[in-house]
Amino acid sequence: MSNPSLLILPGDGIGPEVMAEVRKVIDWFGAKRDLAFDVSEDLVGGAAYDAHGTPLTDETMAKAQEVDAVLLGAVGGPKYDALDFSVKPERGLLRLRKEMDLFSNLRPAQCFDALADFSSLKRDVVAGLDIMIVRELTSGIYFGEPRGIIKEGNERVGINTQRYTESEIARVARSAFELARRRGNKVCSMEKANVMESGILWRDVVTEVHQAEYADVELSHMYADAGAMQLCRWPKQFDVIVTDNLFGDLLSDAAAMLTGSLGMLPSASLGAPMGNGRPKALYEPVHGSAPDIAGQGKANPIACVLSFAMALRYSFDQGAEADRLEAAVEKVLADGVRTADLLQAEGETPVSTSEMGDAIIAALDAGL
Repeated sequence: MSNPSLLILPGDGIGPEVMAEVRKVIDWFGAKRDLAFDVSEDLVGGAAYDAHGTPLTDETMAKAQEVDAVLLGAVGGPKYDALDFSVKPERGLLRLRKEMDLFSNLRPAQCFDALADFSSLKRDVVAGLDIMIVRELTSGIYFGEPRGIIKEGNERVGINTQRYTESEIARVARSAFELARRRGNKVCSMEKANVMESGILWRDVVTEVHQAEYADVELSHMYADAGAMQLCRWPKQFDVIVTDNLFGDLLSDAAAMLTGSLGMLPSASLGAPMGNGRPKALYEPVHGSAPDIAGQGKANPIACVLSFAMALRYSFDQGAEADRLEAAVEKVLADGVRTADLLQAEGETPVSTSEMGDAIIAALDAGL
């Protein structure tokens, strides 16, 4: 049988630097765990625009549709701020999500014990935190029509449309319930049913799917604004949170800071199963391209490494190997290895991006 296939899209800013460390990890699994991948690499975002005049070529899009999983670094940067909206780097990422139909975005917020004091919240509030936000990713207000800026009389009006179908809500609800069965068996659905008709439909459909297919999973409902408050008050009350595209964007970024650093957070975007049973999938760190530190060896590669761990778990059914990689990251942090974003006291010396990657490889070796 052929090896599973990966398409790597390093992108812009710190993307190539953190992805280089992931390549070390991928190579380690091939050499030490007999888990080899067929890896190809291409351009996305500003890098693709510089080379081809578009943030994602049709050829790269076709490759993404064919492989078992895509790993992406980051896109964007001030260099591209003046570009027309249609060719901004972020449009490449949005095209991948839309055309691969990656409707279920998994964004974990896990607080490693060694970093519990890095959060802006008290240690007892975040220590041991392990929640998963499931964000609907291909519909809602980011894609609804009509949209645009129009002229009404003497002033401009910005229009965006929040739109969801029953089937779009049902499939992301199923994704959340299935995930909860593998975790703490609890789902909290968040919307604004008190003021939005789309929220009323969201709550109704999630409830219907729960009653018909997942009655064994505990379900609760919460308004999204109250959910934001509860994430700051007592986040450990949650296991899996499922919500729409806009609220998922906001809530997952709020949850991200509970862990202390955006440089620690991975994500997965999953679609329907392909012919081989694996879901269409794109994995990427939550952090952006960080152009202010690009090329300086200061970037934290852990979020990108943990995104590969998610690929092992959700695309390749290698949960034990994902646990192995996550344990290596935890050991490195427990040993006090820190990139610049994780320093706490004056006088501490950070390791570089590549040194952090090397430390993770050493921890993997030690765990054999």
